[in-house]
Amino acid sequence: MKELFDFILRFGNFNPQQMDFIKSKAKEIDFKKDEYFSEAGKIASQVGFVVDGILRVCYYNNEGEEITKYFIEENNLVVDLESFDNQIISSSYVQAITDCKMIIFSRKDWLELLQTIVGFDVIVNKIISRALLQKVERRSPLVTEDATKRYLKFLEIYPNVVNRIPLSYVASYLGVTQSSLSRIRKNI
Repeated sequence: MKELFDFILRFGNFNPQQMDFIKSKAKEIDFKKDEYFSEAGKIASQVGFVVDGILRVCYYNNEGEEITKYFIEENNLVVDLESFDNQIISSSYVQAITDCKMIIFSRKDWLELLQTIVGFDVIVNKIISRALLQKVERRSPLVTEDATKRYLKFLEIYPNVVNRIPLSYVASYLGVTQSSLSRIRKNI
């Protein structure tokens, strides 16, 4: 729980009663590698905070190929925001790619926190804005660079990820084949 509060308190302050209320709504859950936090075809029903482990957001394109959009490491919130907020069916999967320890809030409890704690919505909006900005900053170089530069940028963006996840996911994220990624890694 300490990691969650260390994270949230970077964006605003809570008094001890508010922190106790947040704690009362939180559940610590372990996700095993390959388990889904949320799935395409379903409505996202929870918000999570990654204490330990890595998740990925992925989808299947028109050819049935699995595409990794991004990775979510420790000390980050995770939610399929569009599905969760608008109660619509998701088109993406959020999958644990390592064993993960997470703190989870049900939709009901999250909405109760937003409605009860003064300023919680402002803090959440700051967190969401930061996450969206990060997502854009991380994806932008992947559009304009060649594969080697994309891989080097990946190493810069996710320095603690590459040795903890299957290379097939890295290749999918970079938009290259696994054999191309192997050649790039060999040449660096």
